[in-house]
Amino acid sequence: MIDPLDALAFYAVFVFAVTAHEAAHAWAAKLGGDLTAYHGGQVSLDPIPHMKREPIGMVVLPLITVSTLGWPIGYASAPYDPGWAQRHPRRAAWMALAGPGANLAMVLIAGLVIRAALGLGILEAPDSVHFTQVVIASAQAGETGLIGGVAYLLSIFFSLNLLLFVLNMMPLPPLDGSGALPLLLPDSWIARYQGIVHQPMLGLVGIVIVFNAFGEIFQPFFLLSIGLLYPDLSYG
Repeated sequence: MIDPLDALAFYAVFVFAVTAHEAAHAWAAKLGGDLTAYHGGQVSLDPIPHMKREPIGMVVLPLITVSTLGWPIGYASAPYDPGWAQRHPRRAAWMALAGPGANLAMVLIAGLVIRAALGLGILEAPDSVHFTQVVIASAQAGETGLIGGVAYLLSIFFSLNLLLFVLNMMPLPPLDGSGALPLLLPDSWIARYQGIVHQPMLGLVGIVIVFNAFGEIFQPFFLLSIGLLYPDLSYG
């Protein structure tokens, strides 16, 4: 049976991580000259404008899945002007990178907090790691529910933001990684690439590939991040 407090913690971290992701997209678009998301209220860490835009993806679906599966599944989006993206493909590419970049920044912040807590003796590395157990309360801190809860939230925050970063950096439509590829392409290729990548069928193929292969793709990145977090330890 799924613990309601665990489900609430997962959903809260999901909402914050996705909100920061979409706000970063909107902010980068604003810097690049597209005010569409800015006028829609998406340049904000307030989740309400993002929930209003995607109530199914940010409220209904993740609440259902976190209550039944134990983890949230959802989606969100920041609006942009396709004409602007076509005229300024490299600016649009930076907009695409900004979302996963925000998630990577939060992984790094979580890692720094964990390292600081380790130094203070509040938290410690666990004997085994998994998505919800990246760090645990230390023996020195005692078996207090508060410290254990902080460790649990930090673990989810670290892992979920890493997942969103890795997932969205995959160079498959409709993921952000495909939108960032114009930064690597010659100017003469960009218009043709834009015409291909926005084909609906290609997006469907990308979703199918990700659904079937992402678990195997994510695990090495997770273990690499744990190795960087705990360079003196080894986890198989």
